[in-house]
Order: sequence, then C-alpha cells, then structure tokens
Amino acid sequence: MSALSDSTCFAHGNPLQIRGTRVIYLQDLEMKLIGIRELLIQKLSHPYLLEHVEAPVIDDDRLLLLISLLDQSGLKQDEMETYTITTMLLQIALDTHEHVENSRNDETDDSLKKRQLTVLAGIYFSGLYYKLLAETDDVRMIKQLAAGVKEVNEHKIAVYQKETEAIDKLMESIKLIESTLFGKVADHFNSTEWHDFAANWLFVKRLIVEQKKFIQSGGSLLFDVLKKLALPKLEPSAGDLSPEQKKFLLSITTKYIEFSMSLLEKALKRLPGKNSLLIDRIKSIAGQHQSMSKKIAEEG
Repeated sequence: MSALSDSTCFAHGNPLQIRGTRVIYLQDLEMKLIGIRELLIQKLSHPYLLEHVEAPVIDDDRLLLLISLLDQSGLKQDEMETYTITTMLLQIALDTHEHVENSRNDETDDSLKKRQLTVLAGIYFSGLYYKLLAETDDVRMIKQLAAGVKEVNEHKIAVYQKETEAIDKLMESIKLIESTLFGKVADHFNSTEWHDFAANWLFVKRLIVEQKKFIQSGGSLLFDVLKKLALPKLEPSAGDLSPEQKKFLLSITTKYIEFSMSLLEKALKRLPGKNSLLIDRIKSIAGQHQSMSKKIAEEG
C-alpha cells in the first residue's frame, strides 16, 4: 500500500488554500464522527441489557465508511445521523446474534438467561432501526436494508452449517456477510465505487481477525470451514493440526488478503470524496497484515 498518500485525496491547486480547506473539512468530519458515535452509544444504552450482556461493539471503521459516504452525498446533518445510526443498529443487531451460544444439556440458569437476553438484545437493536428509519418515510431504503439482512443471514447459514462447497464460495460469503448492508446504502445513493471499496476493506479486516483467532486458539469460524474444504482427507475427529497444515491454511487466507488489498488500492483511486482519515485507516490495516504475515512466517 505504499502508493497511498495524502496527495491521492485532493486535486491540484494553491497548496496553502488546499491545506486550509482540508484541515477545516477534516475537523468537521471528525466532529461528525464524534457526535454520531455519541448518539449511537445513547441508542445502544439499555440499562437492563447492559447489566446482563456484554456491551455491543461499535465498529469505528464501518462508522467512518458510512459517514464519509453520506457526507460526500451532500446529506443534511440530521439525515446523515439517521442513515448512519439506523444502518449501524442493524449491523450491530446481526453481529449480536452471532454471539448467541448453542444450548447444552449442562447449561446453567445464568448461561440460559444470558443467551436469551443476547437474542433479545439483537431484536431490540433491530427494533430501534425499524422505528428510526420508519420515521424518515424512506420506504426504498427500508426495503433495501431488509433485503440486505436476508442476504446476510443466507450467507451466515451457509458458513455456519458448512454448506459451501468451494473455498472461493466460502470467501465470497464472508465478504458479503461483512459488506452487504453498507453496499445497500451505497447503492441507495448510486455510489458503486464506495460499495467496492468498502467490501474489500471489511473483508480484509475480517480475515485478519480470523487469522488472529486461529493462531491464538487453533480454531475460528472461517478456519473450521476452510479446514474441511482445503484438507478434505483429514478426519473430522482428528486432533490438532500439524504446523505445516496450519501454515497451509493461513497461506490461503493471506492470498485472499493480498488480492483484496490490491483491489482496495484500485478502488481508492476511483473513490469520490475520499479523505485522509480513510487513507490512514487503510495504512493501519495494511500494517496489521504485514505484522500478521511476519508472525505467520516466524511461527512457520
């Protein structure tokens, strides 16, 4: 990602004038980020739920993507707040349901209660989404996001039930799970370039997270499915993988990361309304990938 620099962001012109405009714009964007994040935290703060289940995690990269997209679309502040918060609430609802553990015969009353409340938390967050977006009377957006939820759930089922028959299909499902909701918002505002950009960004982030889990614990959702596809002769009841097998699986995800990083750089060049906050985050993710690749090489 060495080609990325602040010069990618701005057209040629008077350097002092551009620098001043850029500082003002970035300060304004940062204030919007802070303000909308605070509003989102308020919406997520339900005292009883927070007492019994983990507080939902706000993906600041996803938040930055949404605000950057909506800001360059020329929306008013209140419109930007509504679309950002509703989309984030829906994404958080989907993510929350991923944390619901399967029931077990030896389940305690406390774990059962936590599992039930986690389900209710996801329903509560999606209920907030419907309430807020319904108030905007944007029926087209409601339909698009509803279709997005259906697509995400279909791909989650395919991954969780290990129904995918090829590695490419597995990776495509992971990519769509991460980026479909954002893609629906981008499509709503006729911003295909943002759709492609975000899809590769969020996909790379997810793969890096899965690699970390796999290295630390020997398993992760993606790697459990990848193991079945890439090592078909391995017995399901087999114990720990050999170092060579682990390195082989990691090398597969690394290839997908590197290819997506190249697509991300190409998409960035075509992106309208890009800003240095986005570029700095991409550099950071590229750095995480480099650190992970080094760790994999050392352990291998």
